[in-house]
Amino acid sequence: MSDRPVGSVSIYDPADGVDVAPDGLLLGVGICDTESATALLADLRRCRAAALLLKAPVDGAVRQAADAAEITVLEVSRAASWEQLVVMLRGLIDPPAPPNRGVTGYPVGDLFQLANAIGALLDAPVTIEDRSSRVLAFSSGQDRTDEGRVQTVLGRQVPEEYQRMLIERGVFRDLYRSREPVYVPALIDGFKPRTAISVRVGEEVFGFLWAVVSEPLTEHRRRAFIEATKIVALHLLRERAGRTADAHPRAELAARLLERTGDPAEAARLLGISGKSVCVLALELDPPGRDEEATHAAEIRRVADALTLHLSALHPSATATLLGDMVYGVLPLLDRGDGESTALRVGGDFLERLGERTVLRIGIGRAVREPEAIALSRSDAESVLRILREREHGNRLATVRSVRTDLMLVCLAEAAVRDERPYGDAVARLLRYDAEHRGDLTGTLAAYLEAFGDVTRAASVVHVHPNTFRYRLGRLCEVGGLDLTDPDARFEALIDLRLYRLHRSRTTGERPVI
Repeated sequence: MSDRPVGSVSIYDPADGVDVAPDGLLLGVGICDTESATALLADLRRCRAAALLLKAPVDGAVRQAADAAEITVLEVSRAASWEQLVVMLRGLIDPPAPPNRGVTGYPVGDLFQLANAIGALLDAPVTIEDRSSRVLAFSSGQDRTDEGRVQTVLGRQVPEEYQRMLIERGVFRDLYRSREPVYVPALIDGFKPRTAISVRVGEEVFGFLWAVVSEPLTEHRRRAFIEATKIVALHLLRERAGRTADAHPRAELAARLLERTGDPAEAARLLGISGKSVCVLALELDPPGRDEEATHAAEIRRVADALTLHLSALHPSATATLLGDMVYGVLPLLDRGDGESTALRVGGDFLERLGERTVLRIGIGRAVREPEAIALSRSDAESVLRILREREHGNRLATVRSVRTDLMLVCLAEAAVRDERPYGDAVARLLRYDAEHRGDLTGTLAAYLEAFGDVTRAASVVHVHPNTFRYRLGRLCEVGGLDLTDPDARFEALIDLRLYRLHRSRTTGERPVI
């Protein structure tokens, strides 16, 4: 086998003889027997060609002649179209100008041609997908696969249920770890097996190739599948260069605003958000498990890419960036209408788009107009995430205004810990009494305060008779030294009880009764 680089692609024409440039690759059109192939290899040696492409099967005698001539022989499926092979190989050796792009920003023409060419090499229907399992291109023959592939092609996205199964079986983990094809047996009755492989540029995974197959690939097709990823990687790299020629600078400008470095006014001007009301969205995934570190980083990048696309479709000046393990979006808001409801709708749409398989929380900061204040909106959004993270159940999306009470309690709790006075005297006495006597005077007080002094309603909450409840009220006032006719005392007690609830939630993971 020769490791020489290929400089050109030519098609064999018996009428014209062998006309191949040095280091060229010749497509052996019409070469079907050992004698013709051996004679052609001798001519290619004299031309100092690099390789010969032949339809399968290529027998041992031809391979021996190739070794003697120091010419690489490449074997392709008999179902492969020579025209498709020419397009694919010339696209690799002499990349065309950047193609026209559709509304998604991806190449419209050549990526589909490439999918067809790879499908012909493997004699199998192929899809080219990005890291989010979104279909970028597909080959012909998809109607002869199964219902899952048909849904994938029609929806341009792998169905969520099938994605979840692939994750649970560790398929994506294997794809990120290996450069080899991964065989995936049929996961659902009526479905066919798949073979997949990651498309990489260096160590970064750009996407995946998926082929519907009936059995694992033969050795020749396995090598062809691996080689095909290099060609797809070139297309995706060129596409990314065109699509994100300004994405990295925009992400860097957004990072400067979020971290309050450099000149915020200049960064806002370059991003096109000067004078606009904007808010920050902060997104985080659940921390990875012991065996999930490799896929966690890739999942964060996937979310960042998806948010960039989602925001850019909504507003040309919106942008997203990745800082550490956190994804941030900077979203311009219309001056008319409610900015908070707009941001909630954007965040909700994004969560729905990602689906349940991605455990994601989104915090939304305040709307600000001054570039210097964007960092404050970021701080708000991170504080909202902190509240969502500590809630055992609840929404995965919230604004700073919707959790304002919880945020104030957090600040009070932190200040109380610093001052070493977690609770006021009255509540502290009641807590000690309950602990010593296995009582629930604090629960009685909480019910009374949260019912705004309505004894009948408060008694029903703790499931006792109103007269019993009145007796307990008198007892807790006596034990705690509490005057419930004093509005300041009631307010202080209510705050202390909320702080106690927050403390119990953090230290035990349980919701207290109060």
